Amino acid sequence: MSDANDSFRELLLTVVSQAFSAAGYELIDQPMKWANGQFRFSKTLPDGKTATIEFQHLTYSDTEWASGNPSRFKVALMRSDGLKRDLSALVVTDFGVGILPSAAHWWMYRDIASLGHALGEAGSLAVAYGMPWLSGELSP
Repeated sequence: MSDANDSFRELLLTVVSQAFSAAGYELIDQPMKWANGQFRFSKTLPDGKTATIEFQHLTYSDTEWASGNPSRFKVALMRSDGLKRDLSALVVTDFGVGILPSAAHWWMYRDIASLGHALGEAGSLAVAYGMPWLSGELSP
């Protein structure tokens, strides 16, 4: 696993695991996907469907051709019956909450502090909007 994705996973778990676990979501053990920056939390819903919250992480490193690009991640919501939506689109477009700059939002960061803040924001939105939407308890 790349050091950047390993560090991302560790901080992701530090920031969101308590709230996600309390809601019944657990990180799926998929080291090959983790190495590619994909981290999925899943839960079986009462109706037997599986709800998934996916964090897709992209790391940018300085090279001789490009430097200064922030690393980033986005969050997708999925259900085993084919329902799928980016968390940012759900919040901004479907619910009309202007807390994010756009419906196609990627959370960006340059250091551990800004990553922790971004994960906290994304995790809070996943708990407040994503989880109830996936379970059918909340609709726009």
